[in-house]
Amino acid sequence: MTRRKLLILMLALAGPIGTAQAAERPAATLYKNPQCGCCEEYAKYLRQHGFTVKVVATHDLALIRKQVGGVSEKIEGCHTMLIDKYVVEGHVPVKTLDKLLGEKPAIRGISLPGMPEGSPGMSGRKSSSFIIYEIGNNASNPPVYATE
Repeated sequence: MTRRKLLILMLALAGPIGTAQAAERPAATLYKNPQCGCCEEYAKYLRQHGFTVKVVATHDLALIRKQVGGVSEKIEGCHTMLIDKYVVEGHVPVKTLDKLLGEKPAIRGISLPGMPEGSPGMSGRKSSSFIIYEIGNNASNPPVYATE
């Protein structure tokens, strides 16, 4: 079988590109500092993976984190995103978002703290595994949700 025929077969089996994936993904609202460009890049990354993302520029990230609860300074990300019933801090990869949205664990959300190089929306090369923490009741010692 030629590569072209194989590609056509794969596309036929996959169905309409983006349609089913976008329909299955909940809309997200991403709160970010007005001057932050990497947050815009993260929103772009999510859109490329079928998410609908509304970006809200604000100087009140601390207030938003306080309102959603459980986000300690230790696990703060670059931005705060609300998706489905969860809060997502920082540049969490889509693979982990899909895990969260698929498993629907009884937690407030997840966080990739800081602004790790090579994470979605950030420049640079990934130098080590990303550790994504649970946002929940144990703010002083949050458990690991996933490692990527």
